[in-house]
Amino acid sequence: MFNWAILFLVIAVIAAGLGFGGLAGTAAMAAKIVFVVGLILFVIALVFRRRRE
Repeated sequence: MFNWAILFLVIAVIAAGLGFGGLAGTAAMAAKIVFVVGLILFVIALVFRRRRE
């Protein structure tokens, strides 16, 4: 999940460097969303793992 966030972040940085502002903004927003979803799923996995033990 975090690999996708990093990929979108790299795409955003490259697009911003080349002058594609709209694409860079979209890729940055996608990276942010994927990162937050991954973080939430990670915390949920930790909570459920502790309950089982």
